[in-house]
Amino acid sequence: MMIDFAIEAEREQGKPPREAIHQAALLRFRPILMTTLAALFAAVPLMLGWGEGAELRRPLGLAIFGGLIVSQMLTLFTTPVIYLGFDQPGAPRPPQAGQAAGAG
Repeated sequence: MMIDFAIEAEREQGKPPREAIHQAALLRFRPILMTTLAALFAAVPLMLGWGEGAELRRPLGLAIFGGLIVSQMLTLFTTPVIYLGFDQPGAPRPPQAGQAAGAG
């Protein structure tokens, strides 16, 4: 969804890729976080449970919890980097703000 929002911002609002992915990350942060937290809280009873069969459910709860944390970090940090990396790799870049067009 973050990529879809960035592409839409590039096409409809004419934003450069860096601004588009930044805006998309800000817009999608809360829904991504809420979804992950809901799944994390569902795994807590598996991790902390006791009673009959708890020794079989605890590793599953830990795997779910750890996997969600890692995937959340990968989603929030690597998705924008990969998006910018794939943004027309051979195309010349426009000059950044504060740089003269002919300076080099």
